Amino acid sequence: MREFLVEITITVPQGAGQDEVDRLRAAEAVRARELAAAGNLTRLWRPIGEQRGIGVWRAADEDELREKVLGTLPLRPWMTLAVTALESHPNDPGKDDATSAPA
Repeated sequence: MREFLVEITITVPQGAGQDEVDRLRAAEAVRARELAAAGNLTRLWRPIGEQRGIGVWRAADEDELREKVLGTLPLRPWMTLAVTALESHPNDPGKDDATSAPA
């Protein structure tokens, strides 16, 4: 599975009723937990004072991420997405060094 940095901004359309917004946000929370359990959503943050999310997501490729993962989010029609494919950096402090250490 490949990792992606995804920035999500939600814009509630004018005329959307509060009941609809509340219902979709509750459904979004349920779906996010399901995607986390499935291994697609690994981390999620909200910048302080902002109404957007930044997360690390996993999928086989960007098409799968957009269609089969993010496309299943109840709030997706109101989302603007910025997706960046990630790869491990050689200096990543979280990288397992056991296999690269000299014998």
